[in-house]
Formats: sequence, C-alpha cells, structure tokens
Amino acid sequence: MNAVFQPPSAPNVPSVRGLIDAVNHNTVEDALSKVTPAHWEALAPFMQPFTLAPSQMLIAQGSLDRTLYFLESGSLSVHFEDATGKVHLAIVNAGSAVGEGGFFSHMPRNATVQAVGACKLWNLTFIKYADISTKLPRVALALAMALGAIITKRMIDRRKRISIT
Repeated sequence: MNAVFQPPSAPNVPSVRGLIDAVNHNTVEDALSKVTPAHWEALAPFMQPFTLAPSQMLIAQGSLDRTLYFLESGSLSVHFEDATGKVHLAIVNAGSAVGEGGFFSHMPRNATVQAVGACKLWNLTFIKYADISTKLPRVALALAMALGAIITKRMIDRRKRISIT
C-alpha cells in the first residue's frame, strides 16, 4: 500500500515549507534528504517551531534532555568544553539536525550547541516521537533512518563524533 502521508487535521499547524526547502538545499553529508516533503508535513503537528537569537544556547553539554532539533535557517556552532577550554567541533547548517545522540540514548549531551546568528528551528520531543511511532510508523521509521545516517556520517570524522549531541 503506497498511501500518501496525511497529517492529522489541525487548523493551527505551522507550515514546514521553510524546513522542507532547507533540507532540499542542504548538500552536505548531514542533510536530512531521506525525509520526504510528505513526511515533514506529517511530522508538522508533532513539532514546535521557535527561534534563537545570535549566541543563544540551544543545548548545554551534560544536560539530560531528549529533544531533537531540526534547523530551518541559520547555523549552529557545536563545541566541547574540557578543563583546558572550548574546542570547536562543527558548524551545523540549515536542513540538518542536532540533539540526535541524547534523543536516542538518553545519555548526557556530549557538547554545547549555540546559534551562530539568528536561527529558526523545530523541536521534536521523544514523547511526541513515540506518538508518531504509533500513529505514523512509516514516518517514524523514515526519520529514524535519516537520523541514523547522520550519526553514522558524523562518526566517520573523529572530531564530529563528539558533536553527536
């Protein structure tokens, strides 16, 4: 059965068009290209859009949060802090995700993530993902596979391994 994914009817669901465009224009290895526009439309009712100001922190190293974030616009800096100071690990651009490590493992965040400039993001909590898994299992699987691909690609680069937040 090749049914088209239809989001649950909700009159106030924000548009994910900008996120879809960002994913389609992201050509680096951590793009979410395996998640189709129909998948994003189905995910929209389960996610919340928000913005970050320049230099605002999104994820604190060591925190125990399971939220996953999708970047629609702007860039995020990922850095690790040890006794000797801050080590820059990566820049994440629009059309990708951060928070995948804590989302899947429920372990403390490995790195700090903050906005380089103004950013628009979407968050997806683990509780909402569990709801998607029940109601839209094909969408949940597509997202899990795309995130697994991102984790695998980030693992190849020794520095980016720590950036799996």
